[in-house]
Amino acid sequence: MDIAGIILAGGLGTRMGHVKKAFLTINGRTILDRLLAVYRPLFTEILIAARDKNDYKAYDYPVAEDRFEARSSLTGIHAGLSAMRASHGFMAACDGPFLQPGLVRALLDQAAPEDDVVVPLKEDGYVEPLCAVYSKRCIPHIEAQLKRENFRIIGFFDQVRVKEVPVSLLLPGDPHQVSFFNVNSPDDLRQAEHLAAELGL
Repeated sequence: MDIAGIILAGGLGTRMGHVKKAFLTINGRTILDRLLAVYRPLFTEILIAARDKNDYKAYDYPVAEDRFEARSSLTGIHAGLSAMRASHGFMAACDGPFLQPGLVRALLDQAAPEDDVVVPLKEDGYVEPLCAVYSKRCIPHIEAQLKRENFRIIGFFDQVRVKEVPVSLLLPGDPHQVSFFNVNSPDDLRQAEHLAAELGL
């Protein structure tokens, strides 16, 4: 399958003092650099979805700029899907520093051309829409939702073909379950530093 890798880097980082999360460093490496290290062996097409391409001049990857004014992850997903050449795109957000390549590979292996969304299903019944595969067929549904100012990512899932992948099938590629760890606050960042030291991440 033709799947692009898209990094969602457009967040405001409000709880982090308006610092762009992509450039937060954990154990000496930025989150963006960490994600790119995972993406490079997996995807021939890699894009950064962001508000302003000028923030990423130092990176030799195309930047898919937001096409809607609202700042939301759904806006970034829309930008990435609209800009990519591939039929499907794997999305991960720049607040997840410990994305594991084994988990991504396992999720990609579950994707079929007819799927519109391939998303991890956690044991608590919730899905992880910011570590998921989306098809270009989602674009009109996302656009309609953004125009209604509904920014809930899963809001359009009932209109497309969704494959939920139980996390149990993905854990061999991420035995410590760190792929879904998010850095949203200074406390999270401190915890991330401890995790990185403890697990050698």
